[in-house]
Amino acid sequence: MTQQKRPSTVKGYRDIWNNHLKARSVGLWMREIRTCDVQRILDDIAKPGTLSGNSLRHIKSHISAVFSYAKQQGYFDGENPARNTAIPPSRPSQETYAYSLEEIGQILSVLPEPAATVFAVAAFTGARRGEIRGLLWENYRDGEIHVTRSIWRGHISEPKTQKSRGAIPVISPLAIRLEAHRARRGKPTSGAIFPNQNGEPMDLGNLLNRSILPALNRCAVCGKPKDECRKARGGDENERPGHEFERDKIVPAWHGWHAARRGLGTNLYRLGVPEKTIQAILRHANVSTTNTYYIKSAADDARLAMAKLERLVVGNPEAPAFQSDNEVTPSKAEAPTALIQ
Repeated sequence: MTQQKRPSTVKGYRDIWNNHLKARSVGLWMREIRTCDVQRILDDIAKPGTLSGNSLRHIKSHISAVFSYAKQQGYFDGENPARNTAIPPSRPSQETYAYSLEEIGQILSVLPEPAATVFAVAAFTGARRGEIRGLLWENYRDGEIHVTRSIWRGHISEPKTQKSRGAIPVISPLAIRLEAHRARRGKPTSGAIFPNQNGEPMDLGNLLNRSILPALNRCAVCGKPKDECRKARGGDENERPGHEFERDKIVPAWHGWHAARRGLGTNLYRLGVPEKTIQAILRHANVSTTNTYYIKSAADDARLAMAKLERLVVGNPEAPAFQSDNEVTPSKAEAPTALIQ
């Protein structure tokens, strides 16, 4: 796997082995393992109830891959014992998040540079975290960003899949941000688009902790980042009493870099872009991945859909439907340009 897979994939498999399978494999010989043995292992892993169904599916895939490779190398014969196992009852998978255009605009309005431009690239190209870190000025040409590499924990590798190697059109507000960022850097024509002080590709984890989280987790009372906010104190006449930190809920919370990628898929879908086109922009290998994980149905969209049904049920398609304070109306489709500038 070290020779054939991406470093992040290898780490995931190694973690599964060390955390869940190694201790449970003591005394088991591959040639003797049956489907019931694998099922017992999965049931035992699931027993504490701390893992989600997706995590258990990853573990089952790991076991299946081990036996497939063993069979290819002549260490095992017969049917893969993981094939007919079932995923035990588990904790429901946590719903993933997708930023709306409104939230993206709010985040961009409070982030300092270069964090704002980095987040804008994530939100308006759908590039993955490692791909953003690996971007070069040579990759940005003719109004497109060409994804040619990914960086994970210092490891430079090819993009995730062959489909991931592609060009992403750059919308004009993002192009303006990128050119302003280039100007601040001295107008470079080569090298990392987002470098650190040493000129190497910036660690987005450090950027998150240093610039993004302090800006998003600001105090509603004093407007300062959480670490700088003065907490309530008393008893010292020389000190002005402070206040307890209260997060400013006007600013969206941080939901991870991938929430921006999901947001792009969801926002394009809300604007009427076909799934196949969204698949091409996000560079997925198949459209089912796009539909399942990257197009989120917003509550407002659901309310609007039911309002349309209501008009048909009452027999008057032109009649005004019930509207909530947050209902999405067609005019919201015209909002993106103002939000992202």
